[in-house]
Amino acid sequence: MVLVASACGEEGSGGSGGGEPLISIVSKGFQHQFWQSVKQGAEDEAEARGARITFVGPATESDVEEQVNQLTNELAKSPDAIGFAALDSQAAEPLLEQAQSQDIPVVAFDSGVDSDIPVTTVATDNRAAAALAAEHMAEALGGEGKVALVVHDQTSLSGKDRRDGFMEWMAENAPGITVLEPQYGGGDQLESADITTSIIQANPDLAGIYASNEGSAIGVINGVRESGRDDLAVVGFDSGQAQIDAIDSGLMLGAVTQDPVDMGRQLVDAALNAIDGKEQPERIDTAFYWYDSENMDDPQIQAALYQ
Repeated sequence: MVLVASACGEEGSGGSGGGEPLISIVSKGFQHQFWQSVKQGAEDEAEARGARITFVGPATESDVEEQVNQLTNELAKSPDAIGFAALDSQAAEPLLEQAQSQDIPVVAFDSGVDSDIPVTTVATDNRAAAALAAEHMAEALGGEGKVALVVHDQTSLSGKDRRDGFMEWMAENAPGITVLEPQYGGGDQLESADITTSIIQANPDLAGIYASNEGSAIGVINGVRESGRDDLAVVGFDSGQAQIDAIDSGLMLGAVTQDPVDMGRQLVDAALNAIDGKEQPERIDTAFYWYDSENMDDPQIQAALYQ
């Protein structure tokens, strides 16, 4: 099932014939609160700037084919700009070339693409954010122990960067910590929970688990709870009520949150600048923060937590 939402106006009206520029946004998903918050930020910025958006995403973050179909459908509407968060950093290249041939600027967001076609990329520095998660994990474990990773995918740049940033920091700074081979759950809560229980069963000496996005983190939390291993140091990525509750209860050590509302706003701002032919930086970094039981009530952190 394809989940589609239009922020304002009628879908399919195409271009800026009505006087308002149309920005078609194709995200990596629709089910997690993160994407709803990106959508909210994009809607707010579009309303403030007199633009229209459509916002679509596949039902799961493993459905590359469906996302490619959605991008095809959005291009058929001849929008004034495209916002694209790629599930597979290479699969959409022919469609990006089509957008270029139609003079439709593309703004990559959340995950970049292996292409020079996007005019800019609006994203968290995922390697640095993952390294921050690794640093807190290592501190909690006293620099020793065995750690597992449950990663949302190995095809998007965000998946690869959140995996590699964590593993590289551990290799360079925590030689006493053994990092197991990453396991991939597609960001699906049930699959990530099953992976977690399997890892725990196979590694009774496991000390910690890192989860690379909201769906992965919820799955890890559930898998840890089902396994009765509340002694594990669990570190997550993103936000959402399930992670906040797990931190409150002590089941999760903490997590790195992005600022998805800001990401949505900056995505629309970059798209409008591209429509106007303005020069763009190669990358627009959005904020990230570590949060745990000690700082979760800080106003700056609260503003970046999506529930």
